[in-house]
Amino acid sequence: MTPASRPASHRTDFSGLWIPLVTPFCDGAIDHTALAAMTSRLAQQGVTGFVACGSTGEAAALDKAEQLAVLDTVLAAAQGLPVVMGLSGYHLGHTVEWVQTLARRPLAGLLVPPPHYIRPSQAGLVQWFTTLADASAVPLIVYDIPYRTGAVLDTATLLQLAAHPRIQAVKDCGGQPAKTQALIADGRLQVLAGEDAQMFSTLALGGAGAIAASAHWQAADFVALVGQLRAGDLQAARPLWQRLQPWVEACFAEPNPAPLKALLAQAGWMHDTLRPPMQPATPALAERLRAVAGLSRP
Repeated sequence: MTPASRPASHRTDFSGLWIPLVTPFCDGAIDHTALAAMTSRLAQQGVTGFVACGSTGEAAALDKAEQLAVLDTVLAAAQGLPVVMGLSGYHLGHTVEWVQTLARRPLAGLLVPPPHYIRPSQAGLVQWFTTLADASAVPLIVYDIPYRTGAVLDTATLLQLAAHPRIQAVKDCGGQPAKTQALIADGRLQVLAGEDAQMFSTLALGGAGAIAASAHWQAADFVALVGQLRAGDLQAARPLWQRLQPWVEACFAEPNPAPLKALLAQAGWMHDTLRPPMQPATPALAERLRAVAGLSRP
C-alpha cells in the first residue's frame, strides 16, 4: 500500500507541553550521552513529549545520518513519551523521501515548516504540505514560522490544510493574533504556542499547548502553567507566568539555542558548544541567565 493510499492516520493528541530538545556537542560531534541524560531528566518532569531536530536542535547543521542518530537517542531515552521529528527543506521530492525514511521510526508526528527560501504561493504551500502529508505515516504539525522560512501561511490556507486527515496541529510562530484566534475558533487544528513569550495568551485563548524551548529549565513549572491555563485557572497561572517571564525573555535575548545552552552548560548538563555559524552566548548574557534561573555559582 502506498503512503497516499493508506487509511487516514490515527489522531494524535498534541496538547500539553512539548520540549524541542537542544543537541549537545562535544569536540565537534553529537554528545549522545548528554542528550540521553537530558531527555531522561526532562521525561520525569511531567512533559507531554519531545521534538527532536527542530530549530532549537540546530538541525540545519546536522547531516541526515546525524539527525537519525539524534532521533534514535531521544526515542531510547524518552521513557515511552511521544517524540515528534522536525524536518525541513525546499526540494519536494527529496523531502518526501526523507518522510518515507522517517516512517521506519515510531514517531508521534512530524513538525514541518514551509519550504524555506523559495517563498511559494499559497497554492504552492498547499501542494507542499498536502504532498508530505500524503507521504507520511504519522500526523503533521504545520510549523508556521515566516521569519525563518520567508513564507507566510494565510489563515485561509491553514484552514484548507486542516481538512487533510494527517494535518492535525500547528506550531504557531506566525505573529498574527487574529490568525491564532481564528484557528482556535475553527477547532480542527490543535494550536500550539511556538513563541515562548506568547504561551500564556495562546493557551488562555483556548490553545492546546506549547512547544517551548525555555521549558528545558524549570520544566515542572511550565507543565503546571500549561495545566492551569488549559483548566482556565487564571488566578493560579498569572503569578506563575510572571515568575517565569524573566527567564523566557533572557532565553531569547540572543539567537536560540545559544542562551539555553549557556545556562545548561553552567548547570553541568552539557558543553557550551554550538555549530558555526551559531555562536555561544556572550559572557554578560550567561551571567544574566545564571541570575534569572537562580543557579548558584560552582
